[in-house]
Amino acid sequence: MQFHHHGYVSQDPRIVAAAGTGVDRPADLPDETDVLIVGSGPAGMLLAAQMSQFPGVTTRIIEQREGRLVLGQADGIQPRSVETFQAFGFAERITAEAYNIAYMNFWGPDPEKPGEIIRTTRTEDYGLKISEFPHLIVNQARVLDYFAEAAAHGPGRIVPDYGVEFVGLTLHDDGEYPVEVRVRHTSGPREGEERTIRAKYVVGSDGARSGVREAIGRRHVGAFAAHAWGVMDVLVNTDFPDWRTKCAINAQAGNILHIPREGGYLSRVYVDLGEVAENDNHQVRNTPIETVIAKANEILHPYSLDVKEVAWSSVYEVGHRVTDGFDDTLDSERAPRVFLAGDACHTHSAKAGQGMNVSMQDGFNLGWKLGSVLTGRSPESLLSTYSAERQPVAQQLIDFDREWSSLMARKPGEISDPQELANYYLATAEFPSGFMTRYTPSEITSTDEHQALAAGFPVGRRFKSAEVVRVCDGNVVHLGHHARADGRWRVYAFADASGARLGEWASAVAPIIARYTPSDADVDAVIDVKAIHQQSFEDIDIMSTPSLFLPKTGPLGLIDWEKVYTAAPNAWSKTDIFAERELSRDGVVVVVRPDLYVAAVLPLDAVSELDAFLQGVFLPA
Repeated sequence: MQFHHHGYVSQDPRIVAAAGTGVDRPADLPDETDVLIVGSGPAGMLLAAQMSQFPGVTTRIIEQREGRLVLGQADGIQPRSVETFQAFGFAERITAEAYNIAYMNFWGPDPEKPGEIIRTTRTEDYGLKISEFPHLIVNQARVLDYFAEAAAHGPGRIVPDYGVEFVGLTLHDDGEYPVEVRVRHTSGPREGEERTIRAKYVVGSDGARSGVREAIGRRHVGAFAAHAWGVMDVLVNTDFPDWRTKCAINAQAGNILHIPREGGYLSRVYVDLGEVAENDNHQVRNTPIETVIAKANEILHPYSLDVKEVAWSSVYEVGHRVTDGFDDTLDSERAPRVFLAGDACHTHSAKAGQGMNVSMQDGFNLGWKLGSVLTGRSPESLLSTYSAERQPVAQQLIDFDREWSSLMARKPGEISDPQELANYYLATAEFPSGFMTRYTPSEITSTDEHQALAAGFPVGRRFKSAEVVRVCDGNVVHLGHHARADGRWRVYAFADASGARLGEWASAVAPIIARYTPSDADVDAVIDVKAIHQQSFEDIDIMSTPSLFLPKTGPLGLIDWEKVYTAAPNAWSKTDIFAERELSRDGVVVVVRPDLYVAAVLPLDAVSELDAFLQGVFLPA
């Protein structure tokens, strides 16, 4: 973590000084706002945290609840989400309080006693194999708390306006604030009062029954499956030996997905309630918790649960639905003004641990784009890439979840290979982890013409970090962990063997970057450039480094020493980042978007190509 560059700091360095709209932020909702976020779920709160990094933009977030979420439904945190938490500065803290999934065990009928279950497979969780970040379980409420902290501690000082619900909106064809939003106070001295707010942009992250979605004429496409599950967070005593291990249990009596929760005692249990009759009319949702507990005991036989407390429970029917578009443009060619994120535009079962994770990536994708457009860094056309990029991801999620849910709901007689579910779980690991998302070519993601120069950094995929040595102090660090969710682009310049060509590249690139940087801002305020050499760090004379990699930042003009690295042998594979990520030793440039996705791979001498790409992303300062 870097701080002191604006002067000595003695307090918590995560709390940065208020700036712009964060200074004297009004307690009441203003009549006009640049961005209005509706709903404080995972997508909305991450979006608020991101927008707090753009203090020149007025952002408000409304929530009809009276205060913070106390008990969240979602709990699975995939490695890509933890990677995102790292960018927002709280990965270590939330990991410390979470349950870390080390193994997933599979149980099935005992061949000799079919009415009883036995463990059939014990497998390491995929999080241990594909990322430096773990696969966690932690209550959604705590995730929202951390994002709320990031939003409140950012320079924009964004906090939710609780007790305010969305009523409707009207889109106007002109005006600086073309979206007219009607809201109603739901609590406090102004309860029942309605008023109108005008916004430049509105984001509906208001859940599966989204009022924003309905207001812009978008439709959920899909249906509920004829299968119901009971879910409960419980404190129990039990003789089931894997109670603190994630398990998929298939028995003659039905199926259970069991997930230990944070804290060492709490567990979540998804209990198969079977097929739902066509004329049920959702009556299965009224199933008593006592029935769910009895069914769980039937499935677990010969083991049993003595439930001491039910912290939360629900019954749901599996649904797979995607909205027909993630913004309000419909058939119009104009730039979008209203966006949908999270459950407002995709819903599915809970058992694949995807909902909260994909929702957060919706917010991450949209946030920096709104900030870039509203600060004049990028053209308004950038906003059209949100729906274009995120809608296919949602459809892929639905397809995966439908297959996983079907496998989970099978009866023993329908299973020919008892290892099939375990094999599927491991074989598809990168998708639920969040690592298979790949954005197609657009104005912000180039083609893979030069992919062979950096095969380990696929264009359109998330930037997969690796260890390097920081030259200024010799510390081994993860290159990607330095990036923060601050709206900046990253350019990683991997040097040629001698490093001589890197100096030429820096001299040619410096004026290009300056073109997009405001004259009164730090030289790395928009595009953050880092150098990675092939030599040992002892062999690098940091004072001979081009000034592009030793910028002077902050009002005191202090040198930033943390932009020059060398390739570090990996502690496990004994290979360096060039070998790990299959990087050309003739040099290569990797451009990374603010949401940590690889935007371009270019030869070190292709300065004109880099210039052309940046011209498509940015407006001159």
